[in-house]
Parts: sequence; structure tokens; C-alpha cells
Amino acid sequence: MNTDKKHEIRAKLVMKLIPYLRKNGLQSIRMEEIAKVMEVSRATLYKYFSTKEEIIGFIVAGFIEYMNELTSSHVDSDQSFGARFQQIFEQSVSLVEYFTDIFIKELETSYPEWYDRFNEAMKRREQYLLAFYAEGIQKGIFNEISGRLLIAQDEILRGMFNVKYLMTNHLTVQQILTDYYQLKKFQLFKPEKLAAIDDAAMGQKIAYLTQKITKNLY
Repeated sequence: MNTDKKHEIRAKLVMKLIPYLRKNGLQSIRMEEIAKVMEVSRATLYKYFSTKEEIIGFIVAGFIEYMNELTSSHVDSDQSFGARFQQIFEQSVSLVEYFTDIFIKELETSYPEWYDRFNEAMKRREQYLLAFYAEGIQKGIFNEISGRLLIAQDEILRGMFNVKYLMTNHLTVQQILTDYYQLKKFQLFKPEKLAAIDDAAMGQKIAYLTQKITKNLY
């Protein structure tokens, strides 16, 4: 089996496991339980991962790579600011969804080396976001709002992505994501720059995020 094919299969197996880990944590689960969650035999599991530590490392490395995608090349234009804003929004939602407080605390306790790598990637991401917001303000595209406040604001989503909150407030995941996207967009972009944002493209991304988050809730 070539390396690319093996990586693809490993990624598919891990995606089945992540919802379980975000709810139940990392410490207590054993390889036989992991095989059940992944819906494969233990023999098949060991064919792709030799230890639980290797699985955790694969998960964290994947998200570090995902975060690093944000800082890749971009074009200096109003349209680029809109696309980058949408990429940041999508990534922020995904990170809040998959890296719960339980997951991060257990990562720090049980896998400190991977926690340090993840934490460093998060710091690099934060510096990129602060520079992005500052650049938008300097170019007259963004309103003058604190970048750190904008970053901290994403944490409110953690308390919203649970069944009790949704039922109590008669909300759906799609409503929350759609309204939050609009909130972020209108508070960040100056009115005359809103036309540079392609909301149709974001609608598809919100639908995909809604499907993923809703599936993990129930």
C-alpha cells in the first residue's frame, strides 16, 4: 500500500474516533474500544496504528497542518480579505467543535509533547489573526475593533454546541452558525466593503459544518 493511500485510510478511521474522544476524553479508552468505534477489527486497527499515542499524534498533527493552511499565500485585494475572513471563520468553528476543554486538558496531562506542539500552532495562528485584523484596519477595510476581542469572541460557541442549550433556546446549529457569521461579518467589515464577500460560497461551508456538528451532538 502506498503512503498516500495509507494516510487516507488512517484519516478516515480517525474521523470516526474524534466525536467519541471529544465527549469521553482520551485517558480511559483502550485500543479494543478504539477498534469498535472505528468499526474495524483489532488486527485492522494495528495495521494502521500501533499505539493509542500514535493515534493521538496523528489527530493533533492533522489539526496543526490544518491551522498552518491559514498562513499560506494570499492576494492583496478586498476580495482576498473576504475569502480569508471566511476561512478564519470556518477554521475557528472547527477548532472549537473538535478541541473541547476536556480534550485539551487531557492532552496537556497525558501527552505533553503533543500539547506543546498544538499550543505553539495555536499561538502562531493567533499572531496571524492579529496581523490580519491590523492589516484590514490599516487598509480601511475593517472597523477599528480589537483583534484579541475578536479571537476571544469565538469561545462563546463552546457553550452553544450542546443539546441542552439548543433545546432550551429553540435553536438549531445552522441558525447559530448563520447568525454568528453575520455578526462577525458586520462588526468587522466597513459597510462599503461588504460587497467583496461572497456569502453564497459561505452558505455551502455553513451547511457542511452544520452537518458535522449536529452528527457529533446526537
